[in-house]
Amino acid sequence: MRTLRMTNKPLASSIPQGSICSPASSGEDRAVERVPSADMKLRLHFVVDPIGWLCISAVFGIWLYNSFFVPKLVLLPHYHEGHIPWAIVFCYYIASALCFAALFRASTADPGRLPQDPHIPHSEREHWELCNKCNLMRPKRSHHCSRCGHCVRRMDHHCPWINNCVGEDNHWLFLQLCFYAQVLSLFTLVLDFCQYYYFQPLTQLDQEKFTTRHELALLRGSALMGVVMFGGMTSLFYTQMTGILSDTTTIEKMSQFSNEILNSKKKWQRALAEVCGTRWKLLWLLPLRMRQPLQSGHQHYRSHV
Repeated sequence: MRTLRMTNKPLASSIPQGSICSPASSGEDRAVERVPSADMKLRLHFVVDPIGWLCISAVFGIWLYNSFFVPKLVLLPHYHEGHIPWAIVFCYYIASALCFAALFRASTADPGRLPQDPHIPHSEREHWELCNKCNLMRPKRSHHCSRCGHCVRRMDHHCPWINNCVGEDNHWLFLQLCFYAQVLSLFTLVLDFCQYYYFQPLTQLDQEKFTTRHELALLRGSALMGVVMFGGMTSLFYTQMTGILSDTTTIEKMSQFSNEILNSKKKWQRALAEVCGTRWKLLWLLPLRMRQPLQSGHQHYRSHV
């Protein structure tokens, strides 16, 4: 694994000692982190994984397809002819922008990677353990990701569709991605349905345009992708919500410690506030912000994998 940190200092002096190391095992993927400056507090995390690149490209392609063809074929023509109000067009673009923002943030945010030499408070030393793969100290409930090559705090799983781990610091972004992908997919399906069964016929179309001649095929492709995305994201969103409300990660559900964790439940407001990093419910829906972890006491270290 190779880590690259970029600051305002020259490159040669901006790489701390020990930041470049060899992978834990052969064939292990690498992660690249870039920190533009300490003042910006923006940390981009990239995992070098060809399979992950392929998966996230497919997700981005579906988003781009629907964000281009649905307005081109349905929204804008009907708006120009006065069949629908501007609010519907505006809401679709807002849903599309939020979905892309959540996808970008979830795929590039640091999931909670542990540093090479972490500072362990004296009062919390009993809640840390040694990773047998990278030989570094980590908090309990952390897990070593073989795809990224490092340990992640409260790791839920490694998701190839965002080419990143889902951990303590980006779990809220992954949850937002699932939610906004559902909203955008359902919005797309409704518009595709209304195009044939509700909206008035268009009278100002150029019959020689590619989109006009292949409208049926393009909208069928949009509807198919909408059904697949809505079904998959709904199932994933439900799984993530049940895990958050029961304070259980996906890895823990499949481990021998799952029974111990499932016996402890939190109030849904507290559980979501800890994941999103704020008690302000409106901020739970905004992907363009920084997350500040809430203090959760020793309950965070109740069990480990």
